[in-house]
Amino acid sequence: MADPTPLLSQSATGSGEEEPPKLEKHHPSLDSMIERSMKDSGWAQLMQASLVSLAWFFDAQQAFISIFTDALPPWRCANLDDEYCKSISDVCRLPSSSSSQWEYPKHASIVSEWGLQCANSTIKGLPASSFFMGCLIGGLLLAALADSSLGRKNMLFISCLVMSCSSLLTVFSTNVWIYSGLRFVAGFGRATIGTCALVLSSELVGKKWRGSVGVIGFFGFTLGFLSLPAIAYVNRGSSWRVLYIWTSVPAIGYCVLVRFLVCESPRWLFVRGRREEAVETIKSMAQPGASTLTKGFSSILLEENPLNDMDVFSAIKALLEKRWAFRRLCAVMLVGFGTGMVYYGMPLGVGNLDFDLYSSVTLNALAELPSTLVTFLLIGKLNRRSSLLFFTTLSGFCSVMCIFKGQVWQKLQLGLELVSFFSGCTALDVLLIYTLELFPTCVRNSAMSMVRQATVFGGVFSPLLVAAAGRIGDRVVSFGVFGLVMGCCGLFALCLPETRGGNLCDTMDEEESKDNKGDPSV
Repeated sequence: MADPTPLLSQSATGSGEEEPPKLEKHHPSLDSMIERSMKDSGWAQLMQASLVSLAWFFDAQQAFISIFTDALPPWRCANLDDEYCKSISDVCRLPSSSSSQWEYPKHASIVSEWGLQCANSTIKGLPASSFFMGCLIGGLLLAALADSSLGRKNMLFISCLVMSCSSLLTVFSTNVWIYSGLRFVAGFGRATIGTCALVLSSELVGKKWRGSVGVIGFFGFTLGFLSLPAIAYVNRGSSWRVLYIWTSVPAIGYCVLVRFLVCESPRWLFVRGRREEAVETIKSMAQPGASTLTKGFSSILLEENPLNDMDVFSAIKALLEKRWAFRRLCAVMLVGFGTGMVYYGMPLGVGNLDFDLYSSVTLNALAELPSTLVTFLLIGKLNRRSSLLFFTTLSGFCSVMCIFKGQVWQKLQLGLELVSFFSGCTALDVLLIYTLELFPTCVRNSAMSMVRQATVFGGVFSPLLVAAAGRIGDRVVSFGVFGLVMGCCGLFALCLPETRGGNLCDTMDEEESKDNKGDPSV
């Protein structure tokens, strides 16, 4: 960035002969104009960002609802005087002729309703894995739509609608195969919700509030996660289908709010060539005194305008063609894979520990609150690369420590699991904001989505590992693998540049120029 001091000194001394040519050569950038117009967040910007971030609440509910709907409920002997039945800890060890001697709460979960208690780990983990597989495929197919034809707002609306409607239809499932198929559709729709919400909310405010607004979504996700054990506990005597009704109906109502109240990203509108709509959007949200600055948008020139003729996969192609972009994308996706395995696996794995399910899940959900609070308070001061490396290492270490057995270790297991989950949550929060700053507007949503899909890909393996650990009674299969993968993948953060305090770029050429100069503030 050019030093303004010479221009100021020339003006002060009266020797400004070369000043006009310099001004003619330089045009204001889109980022600088948006910063001048929206640097001070007003109530309209905060309301928009908060409404968009509310999508994370419903996203979290569908991501973790299987903890309760797919749980293995406690069984009991039908005849309390049957000493043989009472001596067996695993119901699957009872002879098939003795099946009448034990019973489950009939509709407590899909396991008890469809007789999956003795099915292999692949069948029991199929619904949760199907959901994450849907997230993975949906993210790959839908990611670029938010950067190209649909935009952030429309993609958020469609994703929420597909997720909530398929979740409501899940109530009518008659077997595990139909149930898994609907969970796949819910995951497919859910794939881009968090990405669109984070990108859109961050692009609706200036740099000063970018990190803080992004964390609002993380708070929403935490509250959504925290609402699940409360809803499940209140309805603990009811069918598992009730949980889907409680979570899907409000989500459908939220889709209506998004459709009519949320604004599109002015950055995306501008880069798509829709300048008038972009200016009107900024005027509707900017402080009254700042709206006059929008007159300068007519003089903005972009180094390139890649979105005008972009098809669905052009954004991903642009990420793969540029060496610096491909290098960054590979690094953040590998970190995301390890983080996702811990983030989605830990809450599923607490059932293998010797603690009450409702209390354990509640504590895990509460662990996200200080994680989000730490990110909210310190994101402006934390170096992205070093903090990401620290939290992934801590999470991996504590997860591996959960595998040790013994009376003393048993008392520490839940504490170690909570520290690991807290660190994993913080690492994920930092990773998402980091990714947001690593890529320009023209491919930002696609890059964010691919990183989230890498996170989900890690989550695909979590239910299978947890089910296998529960079946063989050895938690090393889940917690040990979680920790090792998290620790190793976190090391790839060393391959990324630092972005704290830098500006958001809008085109690939701008980002490449900044990368070559090695200055995040350029």
